[in-house]
Amino acid sequence: MSKKKTTKSPKAAKRTTQVKKDAKGRFWIVPKDGGAEQGPFDTKKLALDAKAGAPTTEAKATKPAKAKKEPKAKKVGALDAAAQVLAASKEPLNCKAMIEAMAKKGLWTSPGGKTPHATLYSAIIREIALKGKQSRFAKKDRGLFLANA
Repeated sequence: MSKKKTTKSPKAAKRTTQVKKDAKGRFWIVPKDGGAEQGPFDTKKLALDAKAGAPTTEAKATKPAKAKKEPKAKKVGALDAAAQVLAASKEPLNCKAMIEAMAKKGLWTSPGGKTPHATLYSAIIREIALKGKQSRFAKKDRGLFLANA
């Protein structure tokens, strides 16, 4: 029988220290040959960085914390804007008139589509079909809508 020769990997040969965690949750770098311990470190990453010779976070320049951005006001969609326009109007409107009124009031503008009135008409019809009496819109006549009271 022949004996296999075991060779240590280069990583195993380089490891002369290890990272251990104590009972308080702190991390320490402990040499395997019985030398002096280094630490304590708050996180294992800090301990590994110190083990590799990287500067600790105290030596690194810390970035200032970013200020939280204030949430932007939610944009009003075409359907919501149409509901507002119809609620303010006393007479039934067709979709082209609603689009023009929304643009005048600054509630909503088309993002560049060629037929926003057709899209609005389709969305209003879908809401009426889906919600029925709870819909914000009521169909008065062909192509004319009122705010549902």
